[in-house]
Amino acid sequence: MTVRTRIAPSPTGDPHVGTAYIALFNLCFARLHGGQFILRIEDTDRQRSTAESEKMILDSLRWLGLDWDEGPDIGGPHGPYRQSERGSIYAQHAERLLEGGHAFKCYRTSEELDALREERRAAGLHLALKPHDLALDPDEQRRREAAGYPYVIRLQVPSEGVCVVQDMLRGQIEVDWAQVDAQILMKSDGMPTYHLANVVDDHLMGITHVLRGEEWINSAPKHQLLYEYFGWPMPELCHMPLLRNPDKSKLSKRKNPTSINYYRRMGFLPQAVTNYLGRMGWSMPDEREKFSLDEMMAHFDLQRVSLGGPVFDLDKLSWLNGVYIREDLDDAALLGALREWAFNEAYVGQILPQIRPRITTLSDAMPLAGHFFAGLPEIDERSFDGVDLERETLVTLLQFLVWRLETLTSWEKGALLEQVKLLAEHFELKMKAFLAPVFIAVTGSSHSTSVLDAMAILGSDVTRARLRHAIEVLGGVSKKQAKRLEKQYREL
Repeated sequence: MTVRTRIAPSPTGDPHVGTAYIALFNLCFARLHGGQFILRIEDTDRQRSTAESEKMILDSLRWLGLDWDEGPDIGGPHGPYRQSERGSIYAQHAERLLEGGHAFKCYRTSEELDALREERRAAGLHLALKPHDLALDPDEQRRREAAGYPYVIRLQVPSEGVCVVQDMLRGQIEVDWAQVDAQILMKSDGMPTYHLANVVDDHLMGITHVLRGEEWINSAPKHQLLYEYFGWPMPELCHMPLLRNPDKSKLSKRKNPTSINYYRRMGFLPQAVTNYLGRMGWSMPDEREKFSLDEMMAHFDLQRVSLGGPVFDLDKLSWLNGVYIREDLDDAALLGALREWAFNEAYVGQILPQIRPRITTLSDAMPLAGHFFAGLPEIDERSFDGVDLERETLVTLLQFLVWRLETLTSWEKGALLEQVKLLAEHFELKMKAFLAPVFIAVTGSSHSTSVLDAMAILGSDVTRARLRHAIEVLGGVSKKQAKRLEKQYREL
């Protein structure tokens, strides 16, 4: 048997370090066994999936040295490798499940589903809806079908008993069937959900081992059931521990930069980031901290993975990156790394039009452009003393801006301006007054190049990280405050 593993990211945002972490372990496992590593794009969310996000995912994984044998950009014998291009395949398999009595058409409205869940909540029952909960009166079922009501296709699931799932790291995992709902397999728009597409693709692409995050443990019974219904052998499953913030909460962008683009833009070396991700819950036989990707693949042993919840510590990553710079880069290599990072024609070419109208001598360039080559600005509470807004309003303004920017699918000046106008109107501020604290948060100064141009050039990851940094130096947002602000934000 040829070992085949895969990574299947969704192109709905910035490339996440968690994606790289899972990709790294899948790659190492495949290479250890002389197998193949496949990249598949799960883009069935048509509203949120973008070509720009897909490109960032491919670029960032390649930057880290995580190359694949088959994928949407290089092809292969099991394509297409984008789920959006495999619609007819899923439709055929959904029909096969219907014909076998393993799935059913559900005509329930969203209002009816909410009411059913509320009834179960009030009764103290699991919120998982079973086929008998969803069943309509036969006459009503026929009426809705004849009238062409929209429907979804759902999975037939047991109501009682325990599902036993075998895991390569955790042994036997037991999940009560009472907690497993009649999963939607095909949405009303004809697109599959992750659960159907994932199982069908893994089988047709010959995937033998699935290494994925532990958040998918509760979905494993549904997937195992689908393999049984189709009569297919199931790949071996391995649920990896989730990356954690230093406070042991699940790694999130609200507490830690999570985009690979952020670390690339901040000047981390790809080999240091890959090395650090390899240390997330795993260790070399000799326990050394620093090792190359080739060394990790040569010594890889899945049983050395710890289930303790690896902590993604930015200070530790920074230390390791410094070790790489000092030990692996001579002066020529360091100069090359600096040029590739930011001192290259493409990046500097974006900055020159911003500073040209403002300089009288060449020595003016660095004070004006320094924020384009820096990490987080060196600011504190006093940096905002000149802004004529109360502290609470400042924090709210910056937090709302972060949340608005997180919704953008296209990062360019026009889209940024639109969000700023919307928020300035909400806070009843003129544009100049609204942008005053944003200037300081993003550039570290109240006087610099155009802040909207700076945000466009710096990119989404660095911009949002700087805004979050400003919120923290202003005192941060407590859990209680966050709930209140989220409520206010939803009223926008």
